[in-house]
Amino acid sequence: MRGHDLINSVLPDELMLEIFRNLDSKSSRDACSLVCRRWLTLERLSRDTIRIGGSDCSDSLVNLIASRFVNVTNLYIDERLSGAHLFGAGRRHSVRQSTWLRLHFVADKFESYSLSDAGLAAVADGFTKLEKLTLIWCSNATSAGLTFVAQKCRFLKSLDLQGCYVGDQGLSAIGMCCKQLEVLNLRFCEGLTDTGLADLAFGCGKTLKSLGVAACAKISDVSLEAVGSHCKILETLSLDSEYICNKGIIAVAKGCLLLKNLNLQCIMVTDEALSAVGSLCVLLESLALYSFQRFSDKSLCAIGKGCTNLKSLLLSDCYFLSDKGLEAVAAGCSELARLEVNGCHNISTYGLESIGRLCRRLKELALLYCQKVGDEALSEVGKGCKYLQALHLVDCSVIGDDAICSIAVGCKNLKKLHIRRCYEVGSKGIIAIGDNCRYLTDLSIRFCDRVGDEALVAIGNGCPLLCHLNVSGCHQIGDTGITAIARGCPRLTYLDVSVLQNLQDMALAEVGEGCPLLQDIVLSHCREITDVGLAHLVKRCRWLESCHMVYCPGVSSAGVATVISTCINIKKVLIEKSKVSERTRRRAGSIISYLSVDL
Repeated sequence: MRGHDLINSVLPDELMLEIFRNLDSKSSRDACSLVCRRWLTLERLSRDTIRIGGSDCSDSLVNLIASRFVNVTNLYIDERLSGAHLFGAGRRHSVRQSTWLRLHFVADKFESYSLSDAGLAAVADGFTKLEKLTLIWCSNATSAGLTFVAQKCRFLKSLDLQGCYVGDQGLSAIGMCCKQLEVLNLRFCEGLTDTGLADLAFGCGKTLKSLGVAACAKISDVSLEAVGSHCKILETLSLDSEYICNKGIIAVAKGCLLLKNLNLQCIMVTDEALSAVGSLCVLLESLALYSFQRFSDKSLCAIGKGCTNLKSLLLSDCYFLSDKGLEAVAAGCSELARLEVNGCHNISTYGLESIGRLCRRLKELALLYCQKVGDEALSEVGKGCKYLQALHLVDCSVIGDDAICSIAVGCKNLKKLHIRRCYEVGSKGIIAIGDNCRYLTDLSIRFCDRVGDEALVAIGNGCPLLCHLNVSGCHQIGDTGITAIARGCPRLTYLDVSVLQNLQDMALAEVGEGCPLLQDIVLSHCREITDVGLAHLVKRCRWLESCHMVYCPGVSSAGVATVISTCINIKKVLIEKSKVSERTRRRAGSIISYLSVDL
């Protein structure tokens, strides 16, 4: 009834808070906060996650935010983001979509410098319920500020200090005070030595489950020995170091018997360390090895023999691995669900055939720069891995249509297919995908110049669930193929048709008519597209958020203005600077990205 408040007079604060917590739309939350002072106050109380730009973000501003949002448990401060633009409430602890909070303020009201120890003191005083703290490249924060946080935020469970020049004293304070810490990320923390990490391992050893260390030159095997001695429930370890050797990895393998995820980029580690992991870490589920040049198939044989629960294996630039090691993994790790082989030049068709025959639960396979892997390998995968859902192929020059046909016939649950610069793959293979894989949602065939319109006609007829399509550089594709997609794939949200020289306005009109859910489109280097096609596209595609259209000679400033004025959700337009009128620049300068052609 007009003039009567039937909500505030009936609903208590507790129920209103629960309603606000269940809103997953930014516009809904912002609208609620503007209704009245009570709703504004309660909406602030419902926020549990805040995202702040650290650049040009003063300590006074942090203090102000802390005083208004007192129930925050997750705080994210990133020096790479502009503090003067955006403060956001990121993901909640549930899987709800991120919401964002915009706080507008006069820039010269606050000091203009990065977050310092005084700001961390404000964090410590204002966010006493904090459970997760992420500080990204906050270079002015030191051990003193981190000590304030440690003393006040006793419930801290996750700490990310990427790029922060904190010293041992701050990390030691975290170890002494934060007895619930479970996750610690130390990337590019150049001020740390073994002393700080060893103290933290001693203090938080009973709770620490995840540890990441990268580019910390003063952290050595001594730290890992402390981790092995005290962190008995450690489940995830990620190391990127030129200084850690076998001794540290072996200490972790002996002491952390619950280890499930291991990510290593340590050029000094040899077969001895990986053999220890294989024999001792029997619960290991995920293993990623990057740029190893001092170990051989002996390591993978030990992994295959001992780590029978392994579900994910990534091998990148491991030049001394061969089919023998991969065969050992296939024989011992029947639960393997994800395999990525990147630039391991001695792995060939035979090794992948073993995976296809023995790893029946494989769901995702990625082969990057595998010049010795041929069609027979994927034929075995097609025969044996009926649960395969994702296949990624990059620069695999021997793989052709026969391999893709085998996958299509044998892996009918395929949802994602990404192929880039595999020049032997043509329309025949993609037609087979369209005829057999009706659950396909994501198709990317970049620079596969033997794929033509007939392939996309098959996809349009057989894959109605397609949401993501990238055919960049497939110069044989034109209006007929894109029209078939527009008419057969109404759920399409992403479309990249860049460098398609034969694509014309008629195809864009069909996309606008048939794909109203489209959010992102890339039209760069499409020489036949004009303002007319853009107008037809945006007439129905009102949800469009980004549009890339550089080097399209038929697009003018009028076409750019049409896109910006029609699409109310547009967030990014990439275009040459010369094609943006002064009026458009004034109206939407913040969403326009320029690519200069006046070089």
